[in-house]
Amino acid sequence: MEKIKIGIIGGSGLYDIEGVDDVDTVAVDTPFGAPSDKIICGTLEGVRFAFLPRHGRGHKISPTELNYRANIYALKSLGVEQIISISAVGSLKEELKPRDFVIPEQLFDRTKSRVSTFFTEGIVAHVGVADPFCPDLSTMAYETAKEIGISVHKGGTYVCIEGPQFSTRAESNVYRQLGFSIIGMTNIPEAKLAREAEICYVTVALVTDYDVWKEDEEVSVEKIIANLTANSSKAKKFIRVILPKLKRSRTCGCPDALATAIVTAPDAMPQKIVNKLKLLIGKYIS
Repeated sequence: MEKIKIGIIGGSGLYDIEGVDDVDTVAVDTPFGAPSDKIICGTLEGVRFAFLPRHGRGHKISPTELNYRANIYALKSLGVEQIISISAVGSLKEELKPRDFVIPEQLFDRTKSRVSTFFTEGIVAHVGVADPFCPDLSTMAYETAKEIGISVHKGGTYVCIEGPQFSTRAESNVYRQLGFSIIGMTNIPEAKLAREAEICYVTVALVTDYDVWKEDEEVSVEKIIANLTANSSKAKKFIRVILPKLKRSRTCGCPDALATAIVTAPDAMPQKIVNKLKLLIGKYIS
């Protein structure tokens, strides 16, 4: 099977992008279990890409129950080098309006019960995530959204909460006081695992609501779905325009994230775990 270098992780509104050809549905098994769903591979604007429904078809997996390691590993096994994460978020700032796009620069982890690394069971790696999103991919995403007339903002911090419940009003106000920009439930540990897998990763955040801090703007599933539906056509157009721009070599630091990160001596590594992580560490372990 040919390698597919571009991956898209998103929701149900992206299943039916017009003009996608050569569609295949691939079931991928990983050492970490099954990903959220079968991966849809297709060609758009002459570019082959892999689409993974983050919550599974029908939105049946909650943010906490997602098998993040299997999702990233599955895309890596197909050859993916760049991931565009389409994510619904709440806004913590007045100027970030519902139906706007945000390309954040930072992440803050408020999750409680998620495995956030591939490196356990006898192999340790300390990967740098000071800047968790690929800078080159982030700039390209921002410029592409502007190019097609989307109201888009670059910068700020995405705070990731456990979910599936929304925040309390007190929590929402504290996040605002801390200066966070948007709030979501899925980009941790997704972004960190992508870095460990040496995959470029960018979040394209679709604002659906003002969380619960804004007194006259109560968050509700109905409002979120309505705004997601309104944003879906813009997200599809965004994908159509950005895909041809991604056919180029990577010059960022993401492809070498593990180069100096693995600290376990090779002769101390359990062979079973070496085999399990071969896709990730094979080029560093002789």
